[in-house]
Amino acid sequence: MDNSATTAVAPEVLEAMLPYFEELYGNASSLHAFGREARAGMEEARERVASLIRAEPEEVYFTSGGTESDNLALKGIALRNRAKGRHIITTSIEHPAVLEVCRGLEALGFEVTYLPVTREGLVEPAALEKAIGPETILISVMHANNEVGTIQPLKEIGEIAKEKEIYFHSDAVQTAGKIPLDAESLGLDLASISGHKLYGPKGVGALYVRKGTKIESIIQGGGHERSLRSGTENVPGIVGLGQACALAEESMVEEAERLTRYRDGMIDFVLSHVDDSWLNGHPRERLPSNVNLGFGKVEGESLLLYLDAKGIAVSTGSACSSRKLQPSHVLTAIGLGPERCHGSLRITLGRYNTEEEVDYASSAIVEAAERFSQISAIR
Repeated sequence: MDNSATTAVAPEVLEAMLPYFEELYGNASSLHAFGREARAGMEEARERVASLIRAEPEEVYFTSGGTESDNLALKGIALRNRAKGRHIITTSIEHPAVLEVCRGLEALGFEVTYLPVTREGLVEPAALEKAIGPETILISVMHANNEVGTIQPLKEIGEIAKEKEIYFHSDAVQTAGKIPLDAESLGLDLASISGHKLYGPKGVGALYVRKGTKIESIIQGGGHERSLRSGTENVPGIVGLGQACALAEESMVEEAERLTRYRDGMIDFVLSHVDDSWLNGHPRERLPSNVNLGFGKVEGESLLLYLDAKGIAVSTGSACSSRKLQPSHVLTAIGLGPERCHGSLRITLGRYNTEEEVDYASSAIVEAAERFSQISAIR
C-alpha cells in the first residue's frame, strides 16, 4: 500500500515490452527493417500517451522519468526565455525534482517565489496571481501532491497564466492515469509524467510540450526526440509506458470510484477508532488512492515498522526523502509542527489492492496506534 512510491508493472505491460528485448530489438534511429519496427512501436506508444492526456502525439517527448521531465521543463523554459525575464513561481510543496531544480536556477541568477499553501495543502490562485511580476516567465504547480494527495486548482491557475502570457508547467507524475488530465483544458504548456507510477516500467517517462512552446534542450547529442532530448531511445520502456497509458485510459473512471470507496472507508474507520488522529490534505479534493493520517502520540516510523512486520508496506512521506531525518517539507508547509510531522503515515492504494486487504490494513493501523500510544513518551 505504497503505490505512490511505485507500482507493479501490469502483466499486459510486460507482455507488450518483451518482444522489444528480443525479436524487435532494433535501434529506432536505424533505417533498416529492425529500426523501422522499433520506431513503429515507439510512435504507437507516443499516440497512446498523447491520448491519455488529450494532447497531440508530436507534443509528447520521451524521457527517463518524472525527474528528467521536470528538469527539462524548468531548465528548458528558463534558459530559452531568460532574455524575457528571470522570475519563476512554484509552490512550497513541490516534489524535490522541482524544488531542487529551482534552487539550482537561483544559483544561476533566477528569482524563485515559493508560494505557501493552506492547511489542506491548496495553492490559492489569488496569491499566485499577486506574485506575478514583469519578469515572470514560468509557473510550475504540481497537479496533485505526492504526500498528502491534494489536487490543485490547475484550471484556474492555467487561466491566469494564459491571460498573463506566462508558461505553465505541472508535475503530473501522481495524477496521470489516476484522474483525468486534459492538458488543453487545464491550460498547460508543459506536463511531466512517469511510467512507474501508473503500472509501467521504471526508467521511462514523458514530457508534454504544447505546440509553439519555446524550450531549450539540456541533453545534447544525436538529435533524438526532435533534438529536444538526445540519447538512444529506451524502446521497450517506451512501449511499456504506452501500454500502461492505454490500460489507464480504459479503466481510470471505474478504478478511481473503487479506490475512493476504499480510501474513504479507511479514513473513517481509523479516525473513528483512534483518539488524537487526523487527516492530512484536503478531505475531498484529493487523489482517490491517497490516505495520509496523523497520530498525536505515535511516531510514523514505529507504525511503519509494525505494519511492515504484518506484511503491509506504507510510507511516512515521499519515497524520495524517506531516509532523511528532518520533517517532511510538505507537512511543515501545511502547518504541522515537528512532532505532528513525525506522527504521520501515508497509505496509497492501487489497482491490485482488494477490499479484504484494505480492511486488514485499517485494523492493523488502529491496533498499532493504540499499542504505541500507550507506551509513548509524547504527551
